Amino acid sequence: MKLRLRINGESRTVETDPGRSLLDVLREDLHLTGTKYGCGEGQCRACTVLVNGRALPSCRMPVRAAANAAITTIEGLAAGPDRLHPVQQAFADEGAMQCGYCIPGMILTTVALLARRPNPTGGQIVEALNGNLCRCCGYPRILAAVRRAAAVLGGRHAG
Repeated sequence: MKLRLRINGESRTVETDPGRSLLDVLREDLHLTGTKYGCGEGQCRACTVLVNGRALPSCRMPVRAAANAAITTIEGLAAGPDRLHPVQQAFADEGAMQCGYCIPGMILTTVALLARRPNPTGGQIVEALNGNLCRCCGYPRILAAVRRAAAVLGGRHAG
């Protein structure tokens, strides 16, 4: 079946089984490999993408459910080839990437959080990232990166 997807601001058409996961289509058909396969059950959030601005696990979403939605992957977040999105830059500045596997999901979850709550409290940050697992246990630096991004984007430091 042919499906039309809006990914990173571009209209893309894929011919696939509509029940395949959005993650599989992104990685295998569209070669957008920044979105990571983690657990395959939506529990680790390594596969998080933005769907109409909401951070959702793409491993559990059938691609048919994403048709005609605005999908943003980590590849579509940067402001250009030489300029990172402020959240990406905050993660780099805080050294929040150890192995980096969880980081695309963490960053996209942060983007969704800051769109909803530009001035999140520390508790709201923890709540938003709850479920995004980091096997390297880099949580203190990740939380610092979210606070930095909030400050850069016009919010205040969360406490």
